[in-house]
Amino acid sequence: MSEEGMIATHTGRSPRFTHWVAFLICSVITLGAAVEAKNHTDAITAKSNSYQNWSVISSGITFGLVFLIVVMHLFQCTSFLIVGTKIEGLLCILLVAFWAATVSIISDSKHGLAVDVSGAVSNGNLYYFSWAGFICSVTITVSYLRSAFHVDVAGEIRSRSARLTTWSALLACSLVVMGSSANIFDNDCNVSDDEVFRGNTYCNRTKWGLALGLVATVLSLLVVGMKIATAKAPFLLEAGLSIVLLIMYAFGVAYITSQQGPGAPLGTCHSLLSL
Repeated sequence: MSEEGMIATHTGRSPRFTHWVAFLICSVITLGAAVEAKNHTDAITAKSNSYQNWSVISSGITFGLVFLIVVMHLFQCTSFLIVGTKIEGLLCILLVAFWAATVSIISDSKHGLAVDVSGAVSNGNLYYFSWAGFICSVTITVSYLRSAFHVDVAGEIRSRSARLTTWSALLACSLVVMGSSANIFDNDCNVSDDEVFRGNTYCNRTKWGLALGLVATVLSLLVVGMKIATAKAPFLLEAGLSIVLLIMYAFGVAYITSQQGPGAPLGTCHSLLSL
């Protein structure tokens, strides 16, 4: 039995209890911020209004479920129903799905909840605590897999191949750069209204961010796929791609995060992390 499983057996409390409490704090702050943003933000379209409602409903459901789970952890007579059981695993997967959808809605400037039309964070509590809640949900799920099925995800990744974690992080950041650049381009550049159009310089740099994110995503996905399939990747290929991506992101960070670029406001592009 794993160390986490022994702790749960002797104490009746999950080794994930502190993570559940942190998730509860994030969910209650996100719920309050989502309700406030919904009440003080005019929906641009009927569709955006439905998305705003979804952010409130999803945050409310998450808060209710996590609060119930935390309460069940506090009592010996109920903890055995949740700690390390299939119910906890099902709830972990459900909450990850709920929170992924919630974060995508909250981070989209079209809905006007936590990010304004320029891509800057307008509601810090809603933006940052929604992302923190998503990280908590993923952490809890990984911990559950490790204790219930003896699947050490982090250990497997570390032992699978050198630098796999780094390439995976680059893949995740590149996806965010590509997605946020595409979202900004649709909202501010691919429009017919001259009052909304942000200018050629801004839009050209947004296109660069979109192209950079796409190329980096494809290349990093290629390396990650090779490492997972064969436990290694050709050293010269990996070194060559690293140099190419370093040069591209060096120029990308300079252009995207400049005053006239789409990454100037905080929260729009993760190009610095990718670099």
